[in-house]
Amino acid sequence: MRKAIVATVGIALFGIAPLAMDTAFAQSIPVSSNAETTTDTLPPIGWVQFCSEQPQDCNVASLPEKLAVIDDKKWRQLVRINREVNDAVEPVSDLEHWGTLEKWSYPTDAKGDCEDYVLEKRKRLIEAGWPRQSLLITVVRDRKGDGHAVLTVKTDRGDMILDNQETRIKPWIDTGYRFVKRQSESHPNKWVSLGTPGNGIITANR
Repeated sequence: MRKAIVATVGIALFGIAPLAMDTAFAQSIPVSSNAETTTDTLPPIGWVQFCSEQPQDCNVASLPEKLAVIDDKKWRQLVRINREVNDAVEPVSDLEHWGTLEKWSYPTDAKGDCEDYVLEKRKRLIEAGWPRQSLLITVVRDRKGDGHAVLTVKTDRGDMILDNQETRIKPWIDTGYRFVKRQSESHPNKWVSLGTPGNGIITANR
């Protein structure tokens, strides 16, 4: 179990405009924290269904935990891919898109909901050479209390969140979300609860 670091240092950098973030030096990115994991839990039904249709993304070997190391090039690449996917995909609910309440898929027709943004970002980052173990699909409750999915990128600067509802990449602690569960670092089919035992939810405090 990875314990959360309490303090977050110098978060002001993440409040600047996305274009300015492209030119930020990696050394200036503040060290944040890691969300604490607790017990194993069941994967979302959407992931199970996705794996039945995309087995090549799920029938993979376990890997040791590995953080993504952020340098200038990697940071700019992360910002670019996050922005490109957010700009390219039209937000559409699964009910409107597919006629069903829950369906995870790659947004090949440039339409999708939050999980589809996450899947596409994860795919592009893996193709760009980012370690799979650091790219974790994460289930949260947003500021309205609704279910939402984001991509956690575990880095040597802390857990960063890629979100279709937010143009900026933020440390997890600054999202204002309640974190419920996410993929295990060792294997995408294993999921772990986030927060304290008993409620499986940890609340970002900003």
